[in-house]
Amino acid sequence: MAALFFAVILSIKKKWHEIRNKEALKNIFWATFFIGVLFYVLYYFGLRYTSAGNASIIALTETFFSYLLFHVWQKNYIPAQHIIGSALMVVGAFIVLYPNASHFQLGDILILGAAFIAPFGNFFQQRARKIVSSESIMFVRSLISTIVIFLLAYMSKASFSYYNFKNSFIFILINGVFMFGFSKILWIEGIHRISVTKSNALSGLSPLITLLFAWIFLRNLPTVWQLFSFIPMFLGLMLLSIRRKSNNLIPEAEIK
Repeated sequence: MAALFFAVILSIKKKWHEIRNKEALKNIFWATFFIGVLFYVLYYFGLRYTSAGNASIIALTETFFSYLLFHVWQKNYIPAQHIIGSALMVVGAFIVLYPNASHFQLGDILILGAAFIAPFGNFFQQRARKIVSSESIMFVRSLISTIVIFLLAYMSKASFSYYNFKNSFIFILINGVFMFGFSKILWIEGIHRISVTKSNALSGLSPLITLLFAWIFLRNLPTVWQLFSFIPMFLGLMLLSIRRKSNNLIPEAEIK
């Protein structure tokens, strides 16, 4: 469904010629391998052997691995206040998710592996975005990922019927258009403009937003610890919002 969504956008914007760019395709294929295939395979099997709470907490380490890749190995500049802000965001997300955690399990290692390889996919997505649009990147990525997911479902002998597909079609449509469509475009455009480390830290707000909507619509009252998580997250957001003082510094998204 996501591939169809991006195909429509490419047709409307008349950008099909971008698919023929060899340099961009090379980066897109590598990004697809790391994020569209390897990441989801590790995460899928990891969730079969661990709890959702454990998976959510371990997934936060992606911010740390992004820092190592982009700012230690690649030596891309990041202000000290952004490093502290990112750390505070991770701490806040950890406080929210910790009550749902359980004892260490085999799947935790697989989730950790997924968090480790995700920054490599974002690295190649950044490089591809400098050449072609987000729609082109996501079309190729979604097309390849769909094939892999179908093969994975076939190998795991997942049950399928037309009746179940018909009843779930609206959810598949929403998931394809928004979760794997529009949201992915926003992510690629985001890491094209700001650092991946900062983007990952900001995405740590999702557990807090989930708590907020659960309180509003489901009347699930947050715990004291979950309310306490607002403090480090608020401070982290303030630090991440501080712009660099020097205009001579080259943004990470512009470094090749």
